[in-house]
Amino acid sequence: MTQTQQIDVAAAIAAGETSLGIELGSTRIKACLVGPDHQPIATGSHAWENQFVDRLWTYSIDAIWEGVQASVADLLAQVEEAYGVRPTSVGALGVSAMMHGYLAFSADDELLVPFRTWRNTNTERAAAELTEVLGFNFPLRWSASHVYEAILEEEAHVSELAFITTLAGYVHWRLTGRKVLGVGDASGMFPIDPATRDYDADMLARFQGLVAARRPGLDVASLLPEVLVAGADAGTLTAEGAALLDPTGTLQAGALVAPPEGDAGTGMIATNAVAPRTGNISAGTSIFAMVVLEKPLESVHEELDIVTTPAGDLVAMVHCNNGASELGTWAGVFTEFAAAMGVQGGSDAVFEALFRAALEGEADGGGLLAYNYLSGEPITGLAEGRPLFVRTPGSRLNLANFMRTQLYGAFGTLSLGMKVLHNEGVELDSMFAHGGMFRTAGVAQRLLAAAIGAPVTVGDTASEGGAWGMAVLAEFRRTGGGDLSSYLNERVFADAAVDVATPDAGDVAGYAAWLEQYEAGLAIERAATEAIH
Repeated sequence: MTQTQQIDVAAAIAAGETSLGIELGSTRIKACLVGPDHQPIATGSHAWENQFVDRLWTYSIDAIWEGVQASVADLLAQVEEAYGVRPTSVGALGVSAMMHGYLAFSADDELLVPFRTWRNTNTERAAAELTEVLGFNFPLRWSASHVYEAILEEEAHVSELAFITTLAGYVHWRLTGRKVLGVGDASGMFPIDPATRDYDADMLARFQGLVAARRPGLDVASLLPEVLVAGADAGTLTAEGAALLDPTGTLQAGALVAPPEGDAGTGMIATNAVAPRTGNISAGTSIFAMVVLEKPLESVHEELDIVTTPAGDLVAMVHCNNGASELGTWAGVFTEFAAAMGVQGGSDAVFEALFRAALEGEADGGGLLAYNYLSGEPITGLAEGRPLFVRTPGSRLNLANFMRTQLYGAFGTLSLGMKVLHNEGVELDSMFAHGGMFRTAGVAQRLLAAAIGAPVTVGDTASEGGAWGMAVLAEFRRTGGGDLSSYLNERVFADAAVDVATPDAGDVAGYAAWLEQYEAGLAIERAATEAIH
């Protein structure tokens, strides 16, 4: 994410040749300021937590603004301490946030019910009906599912409903006065037509028919924010907006503002995965893959969410509830054992040794199976999880096979979802992987390449996360836009240091044999959830 020329950071700050990205995540609000070279100048952050109120997950409006102001104040202080100048303006800014959910407003711009986040699952009836009638997979967390559920439940506030938006859309609206959304965030509200980069007109008409039968006179199209692609004019920071960001009055109005985006979109930016046939995989507590499509899929698949890049290209998302947590638990057991033997070195050294051992394992795992299901897994139809390690008397249990199998187990459900894409004819040129399990160079990366049958890239380009990705989108807006993929390749990531692992033929064949057994063994996992409480 570098450019060859050196940037005078203090001069860029004083001249307002900077861009600010703010991302509201589920546990942290982060602000990141970049210069014309896209390098982070400073970051600020604020921790926050959702509340469970009246059986719904929410954040209060006060908490939203307290968090935004705290993260910006932290950033401004960091800049002043490092460079001796406190910014009075930025060239551009942008807001991103966790996607989906439901913020509902009246014609007088009053919030009608507390913010309902993506985490709420009270929308099963609406999501199922929308999926069936519209022929498109509507997840429970999508904004359309939330608004239709409110209509089905005949909630009192629906009679006053005039506008709905996402968290990023709400913050942007208050900063600029514009009721707009970036296309990536909008794609988590309602399906997008890749030809128009706008809400799918046919589906919107059919949705209107469903709504009209229950709530005559409610125009669903008028409820939704205007859709904008990356680089488009999404307004400027107003005086009121500047006061919301910085109540001290130091930060002035006038900055260009980028279309607000979702955290999926900023993740794509941070990993340079916006071109067709590319994607990214994030491995943490959960694990998910985003694959940019060349064309719409032929069929509807419950395993896949269809969203878009910030430029409006279709993206298939494979989301698995269970990621690297079980792997970390086993590493903890081995760390305890090492300590009991008097071996010093800590968890990092243990992870390194265990991961290196996995490379010595048999390509098919030696007949061992591992299931990382700490919670339920929708892709495999399991409402609950039971972590399992399974082997036959004839399997070959040793450290190398055990660890290779544990790594395979972290990727198992993901590769089942990716297999759906493969069967649809989707091809991949590269995937960018990020997460703690890729810190040991060349191990999880190599095995993931075998699991998905595509080259896997690892680097430090995603280290600043979504707030940096949003700052890049703001800088893209400040410098005039254009083709987003070309901009990232030529101006943001041209000098990025990355490592690429291509699939090894032996690993690919071994993993395929292991995955066949893994699928068959899901019956064991299902039986365990029924038998063990």
